[in-house]
Amino acid sequence: MADPPSFSGAPAAVAYGPVARTVALRLKYGRRTGHARLMAGLMTRKLLALGDPADMLLIPVPLHRWRLWSRGFNQAAMIADALARQTGVPRDHHLLLRKKSTAALRGKGRREREKIVAGAFGLAADARARVARRHLVLIDDVHASGATLRSAAKVLHRGGAAQVSALTWARVVPDALTTGNIFDFADVDSDMVVKR
Repeated sequence: MADPPSFSGAPAAVAYGPVARTVALRLKYGRRTGHARLMAGLMTRKLLALGDPADMLLIPVPLHRWRLWSRGFNQAAMIADALARQTGVPRDHHLLLRKKSTAALRGKGRREREKIVAGAFGLAADARARVARRHLVLIDDVHASGATLRSAAKVLHRGGAAQVSALTWARVVPDALTTGNIFDFADVDSDMVVKR
């Protein structure tokens, strides 16, 4: 209550656990790009529950150009593309910009993560016209502390967004770390299977 998030909602398709971690890491570092479609398939219902799709615009959390160059792709952008194809909600890869390269957040505490991402994001020159009265939905693979999502959402609010939400594949939940993964496969097509 004392420090409310800068987004109005932050659902995730699954709780972060061994399976969710494997899927995310295989996409991000194993170049299993088909996993983006699997993730989006499970995220679709959560996206549509956020509000009217006609008002929404999907905004993938951007990578800094050096990280994008070394990895070859942005996993958040791939998930946003798959969500856009599956739902018809448009996406914008160039509205939110990563202005500075940041250190990896893995293993860092909440305050340290906040410091690392402070000032990392900016907006495209014509952003105000593109976000006016829109519900922007930040897309990312994993919601850990929320530092990245909060930092990006603040910038989008300053740009004139009517509402900012966050949607991720997996969210770190303390109970899920000890009990395993929480999946709802009701929405998974038979061809969306994670293969070893």
